[in-house]
Amino acid sequence: MLFKEHNTDIMKIKWLKDFINSPTGEKLVGGFAYYYLKFVGITTRWKSVTGVKETYEMLEKHGSMIVIGWHGRTLEMPYFWNKTRPLNALVSPHRDGRIIVHILKKFGIGNINGSSDKNSTEAAIELMRNLQQGKSIAIIPDGPRGPSMKLTMSPLFYAQKTGKPIIGITYSIAGSVVVSKSWDNMLVPLPFHKGMYAITEPFFIPQNATSEEMEQYRLKIESTLNELTWKLDKAMGLPFIEQGKEAKKSRKTVLISTKK
Repeated sequence: MLFKEHNTDIMKIKWLKDFINSPTGEKLVGGFAYYYLKFVGITTRWKSVTGVKETYEMLEKHGSMIVIGWHGRTLEMPYFWNKTRPLNALVSPHRDGRIIVHILKKFGIGNINGSSDKNSTEAAIELMRNLQQGKSIAIIPDGPRGPSMKLTMSPLFYAQKTGKPIIGITYSIAGSVVVSKSWDNMLVPLPFHKGMYAITEPFFIPQNATSEEMEQYRLKIESTLNELTWKLDKAMGLPFIEQGKEAKKSRKTVLISTKK
C-alpha cells in the first residue's frame, strides 16, 4: 500500500513538472511572476528614483540605447519602463528564458532569442540590427552563469559599432531575500518596503577606441554599476554582495568533461 502511494506521489510530481514545462504552464508562471513584480513595484515606497527622466530625454535624442544590469537584479529592472519606444531583451531560449519572455511581454518589452553559448551569431546580428533600426536592446552581461557583477565586452562592442549609449540599471529594496546559494545572489523583493532605483550616466564608446581603451571603458562601466548597487544596498540595510561568483557546473557537464 505504501509503495502504491509513493508511486502516486511521483506521478503527481511528474505531471506538475510536465505542466510547468508546457507552453500553457510557462505562460501561467510568467503571468503570475509579472503580477507579483508589478504588485511589489506599486507597494514599494520608492525613496529615490534617479536617472529615469534623464534616460528618456537621452533616448529621444539618440533614438535607441543599450541597457545593461546584473543577473541578480533583473526582477524589478523593467518596472519603470514607459513603453514609448521599442526595447528588446536578449533572452536564452531555455525553459527559464521562455518564462522570462512572458514576463517581459507584459512589461511591454520584446525579446531576442540567444545567449553566449546558443544562437550567439544570429543574436549578435539581430541586436545590431535592432540598434540601427532605432530599437533599444537590453543585455545582462554577467549571465547566464557568471562571474557575477563582472561586465563582458559585449555591450561595449555594440556601443562602439553603432555610437549608441550604454546605461546601467540597478535597484535595492529593503527586506528583500538575497538568495546567497545562487551564483548571482538573486535579490527577491517583497512588497510593502522602501526601495531605491537608479540608472547610471550614459557611456559612449568611441569608434576608434583601441583594445586597451576598450578595457578601460569596460572597467569604468563595471565599477560604476557595482558602486551604485552597493550604495543602494547599504542605504536599504542589505548585506554587501561580492562580485565574481560563478554557477556550478551541472552534473551532465562534469560527466562529459571527465569522459574526454
